[in-house]
Amino acid sequence: MIRLSVIDQSPVSAGSTPADALRNTIELARLADSLGYHRYWIAEHHGMEALASPAPEILIARLGAETRRIRVGSGGVMLPHYSPLKVAEQFRMLHALYPDRVDLGIGRAPGGSPLETLALRRERLDTPMPDDFPDQLVELLYFLHGGFPEQHPFSRIKVSPHMPGAPQVWLLGSSLWSASAAAALGLPYAFAHFISPEPTRAAIERYKTSFQPSRYLQEPQAIVAPGVICADTDEEAQRLAASVRLLGRRLRRGDLRPVPTVEEALRELGEPREKSGRRERFGEPESEWPRYLIGSPATLCERLSEMAASLGVDELMIVTIVHDHRARLRSYELLAKAFGLTA
Repeated sequence: MIRLSVIDQSPVSAGSTPADALRNTIELARLADSLGYHRYWIAEHHGMEALASPAPEILIARLGAETRRIRVGSGGVMLPHYSPLKVAEQFRMLHALYPDRVDLGIGRAPGGSPLETLALRRERLDTPMPDDFPDQLVELLYFLHGGFPEQHPFSRIKVSPHMPGAPQVWLLGSSLWSASAAAALGLPYAFAHFISPEPTRAAIERYKTSFQPSRYLQEPQAIVAPGVICADTDEEAQRLAASVRLLGRRLRRGDLRPVPTVEEALRELGEPREKSGRRERFGEPESEWPRYLIGSPATLCERLSEMAASLGVDELMIVTIVHDHRARLRSYELLAKAFGLTA
């Protein structure tokens, strides 16, 4: 049986505000909880008009209170910006509030432009900051689970709130490097197919074949996160997808404006044309599966099930961006029904 989960970038639609986007995230989390989705993760982005959540830990605290059983977490916290101890304290706090429901997804990407990356630094040096992400990640795991050698000064730190258990740490990625790192550390792994669809199969296979059992995980555990738009018909889903197609084109050009309407997108892009039996991808590179899978419930149930079976994963994490929030809610409702989810 396939588990379905949600990753939410809190998209801001043209004509609305970031506050509207955050309220939409709360509404969607409540719906996902009631429909039987397994996890609800919040992404981290900085300096983007189109996406409204630069601080997932704050939104996770609200979502935990608004839901009853769904796991809540980050997809993810961009660790290079932060102190591992501070991240450990934040997520231990969340774990204390919502025991056994919190995931700490860790990412390496900046989540914004070089300017935001510079502004987020505590020390702004003329020389590039060292890439010490692996050391940061190990330090974070030690703060959460213990493991510092006795002679290490940090071994004397008891991270508050101190209580049994800990949030589950996931390594997020969209490359073979992240797959290898998750396998070497024995961590669960979430691959962002909606960001980089070309290496999906290679990354999942490398993770599984290289996995080393650890104190955190004995068997490999992987999630693949595709973009998905579901509507009552294939044609309606393709029409709704025009907004995210144009958004993607704009983001690649550095245009960070909110999610355009379908009408604006179709004026700029034109109607999608058939290409090799599938809709044209508006310049997307060829991959085994497109960045976004689009269609009716029957179409997507078949394609997503095939994707999960082919990759050998039992959980897909769905990201959906459309202009109309009602259509986004409807997309997740249709998927839940097609896959027989129950709360």
